[in-house]
Amino acid sequence: MALSPPVPVGPVLCGAEKLDEVTRLINILEVDLKEKNLLPPKRNATLEELKVHTRSIDDADPILTTRGISVLCQHSFKGNSLITARGALKCLANVMLLDPSTRQIFVDLGYAPKAAERLKNDNRDDEFLASRILFLTTYETNLDFEDLFDNHQLAESINTNLSRHAKIFSKAGPKTPVPLFTILALSETLKLLFNLTQFYPHLAVTFTKSLLYILKILANIKVPNPPLQPPVTYLINSLLNLDLEDKKARHFTQNPLFPKFDPNNNVDRLIKILDSSVRQYKAEQLERTATPLASLIRKIYDFAPDTVKQHMRSLLLPSDEERAQPLGKSDTLSAHLLRLSTSPIAPGLRETVSNLLFELSDRDATSFVRNVGYGFASGFLLTHDLPVPENALEAWSTGVGGETDPLLEDPGEKVTNINGVEINPVTGQRRDREPSNTEVEMTEEEKEMEAERLFILFERRVIESPFRS
Repeated sequence: MALSPPVPVGPVLCGAEKLDEVTRLINILEVDLKEKNLLPPKRNATLEELKVHTRSIDDADPILTTRGISVLCQHSFKGNSLITARGALKCLANVMLLDPSTRQIFVDLGYAPKAAERLKNDNRDDEFLASRILFLTTYETNLDFEDLFDNHQLAESINTNLSRHAKIFSKAGPKTPVPLFTILALSETLKLLFNLTQFYPHLAVTFTKSLLYILKILANIKVPNPPLQPPVTYLINSLLNLDLEDKKARHFTQNPLFPKFDPNNNVDRLIKILDSSVRQYKAEQLERTATPLASLIRKIYDFAPDTVKQHMRSLLLPSDEERAQPLGKSDTLSAHLLRLSTSPIAPGLRETVSNLLFELSDRDATSFVRNVGYGFASGFLLTHDLPVPENALEAWSTGVGGETDPLLEDPGEKVTNINGVEINPVTGQRRDREPSNTEVEMTEEEKEMEAERLFILFERRVIESPFRS
């Protein structure tokens, strides 16, 4: 259900005028708590007027006190009218967002359990407001969330709300618009879930059943353009701390990440979002928005069935066709990932993507070099103390493997030949596609990228050097 339309109010005040008006409104609402002297329409209009003044906490001191928060809490949780309660909750949510000190006041007054109880209502307004208020109390308060889990069924309420959203989005599908306030309520629930699993990891198991609901929403939601925007980012983040393997709770006979009808369905969705993202955002934007997504894909790969792993490798690692030129030069997803794996302006994403590519190579240094070329692999191997086997190193200098037992796989051959075709182990390019003039001048952009890559390697080595004073 959408929020009620706002009641028309006068001009926005500031300074002494605003302070006087806020004082007057708080006094009216406080007297009403004792005398019940306001009719519901007048009470709701008074709260609507006060809400306008909570959009900035400047000159709103009477609201920011224990007395002011108490007045709002009593109207939020002790009355009989949900319309009035929601009006007061909007004021409360605004104030708690803008003034962190009011969050502890709210907790000290003992209203957090009532907010958790309000979350049980099957109403998107209540879901939005109660979730936001509880989300805000995860910062800078001493609220005992375990009490809310044990005695007020907080986890069950969040799981139930997510199941409702899953039904809404499944019914609507990606082509049918979902009401904006439904999306806003979903966003607040997902933010709350993430913080609870981040700050209270031992309670994350209570949300395992929501894995199915989140994946259903992700499968049916219309992905925005560009894609890494709420609520898609919140859906991705909410999965990060869950027991994706369902090892503890054992809720599912079939892991919903790999459904029977198509085990690749969810990984395809996530990789498609990643593919679209690397094409539409700059590296510095991807550092903030895409790192959780790449981390999630890596986590899923770690325990995926073999057939799904093979499918993921086919989507994320360079193909044979890309080896017609040095790896990282094309416009494929794998090429974008390779370039990000050495990006100097996205250190978090650089590390996450490098780890993902290493995982896709079965955590084997030789396979890693074979898949991405030593030019892209060297930095990761160097900083993680993962030396390439000596016989592979010898292959780079000679172009062929040394003499080995014919019954054993030659790592040198492994990095210089793919499907019987000789490749350059440094660039990953096929030897028969290399230009005849090997001294071709690099472009200015290529020179800058190589200089940045070498600088990063040098900087990492200096930081890790045992001789550094």
